[in-house]
Amino acid sequence: MKKILALMSLLILAAACATQPSGNKDMPANANNANKPADTKSTGAVSESDIIAKEKAAWDVIKKKDWDGFARMLASDYLEVLDDGVHDKAKTLESIKDFALSDVSYADWKMLPIDKDAVIITYNATVKANYKGQPIPTGPYREAAVYVNRNGEWVEIFYQETLSRPPMPSPANPPKAASSPMAKPGETVQDPVADEKLVWDAFKSRNFDAFASYLANDFMEIEADAVYNKAGSVKALSMLDFSKGELSDWKTLKLDDDASIVTYLAKIPGFPTEHHSSVWANRNGKWQGLFHMGTPAEAQAEKK
Repeated sequence: MKKILALMSLLILAAACATQPSGNKDMPANANNANKPADTKSTGAVSESDIIAKEKAAWDVIKKKDWDGFARMLASDYLEVLDDGVHDKAKTLESIKDFALSDVSYADWKMLPIDKDAVIITYNATVKANYKGQPIPTGPYREAAVYVNRNGEWVEIFYQETLSRPPMPSPANPPKAASSPMAKPGETVQDPVADEKLVWDAFKSRNFDAFASYLANDFMEIEADAVYNKAGSVKALSMLDFSKGELSDWKTLKLDDDASIVTYLAKIPGFPTEHHSSVWANRNGKWQGLFHMGTPAEAQAEKK
C-alpha cells in the first residue's frame, strides 16, 4: 500500500508521464478541502469520516514501522496497483519494510459508495520519505483505496496510486468520427473481465454512446493529470484513438456478490503502457462501471 513507489525507479516516472493521454479538465480535484474530512456521505453502515480516519491510521502505522498493525488493516485478498505492477498482500508486506515515511499531508478527500458493504476513498497525498535509504519524489500522488465490510469490520482490500502531473493540451488532430453505423451496446454480465472488454470494444469502434451506457451516473475516473466524472471521461476519451490497444495480465478481485474489481495491463501505440483498474457494481440489476484508474507502468514506459 502506501509505499508510494515500490522502487526508486519512480524518479524516472515524472519524465515518462509526459506522454500520457490527457485527462479530463471538466472535473478537477477540489483544491480547498485538505485535511478536512467530510461527514456528509454514508453507506448506511460507515461514514466518509470513518473511512478517512482508517486510511490516515494506515499511514500512521507505516510511519511508526508497525508492520503487524499494518497487516491487520488489510484484507487477506488485498491487492495494490503501483507503477511496478500488481502486488498481493504478502508482497506488499515484504516490500513496505524498505519504505521510511517521515511526513505525509492530504487533500481532496472524496468517498464513493459501491454498495452497503464496500466504498472507495480517493485523495491526494504529498510525502517526505525514503526507499532503501534514497529520497523519493514528494508528489502529490493521486490515491484510491477500497474498503469492505468483513464480518462487521471495515478493512482495506484494494489500493492504487499514480504520480500527479500537469494537464496536457488536447490533441491537435483528434480521431475522426466513425463512418459506419454504431453497433448496439452489448449486455453487461457478472464478469468484470467480459464487461471491461465490452468497454474497450466500444473505444475501438468509437461507439461512445455505448461506452456511456456501461457507466453508472456517479462514475469516477482518476488519471495522472485529472479526475473525471462520467461526462468528462466520455468527452476526453473521444479525443483519443484506442483502435490498436492490447490488453493483458487480467486479475479479478471479488468485493461481494454485487461488486468486483478487475486489473490489467493496457498497451496503446503512442502512449505509455499502463496498469488499469475498474470497479464494476450491480446497480438495480445491471452491472455498471463505477470507478476507473490508470497508472503508467514505469518499466514499460521507460523503454518507449
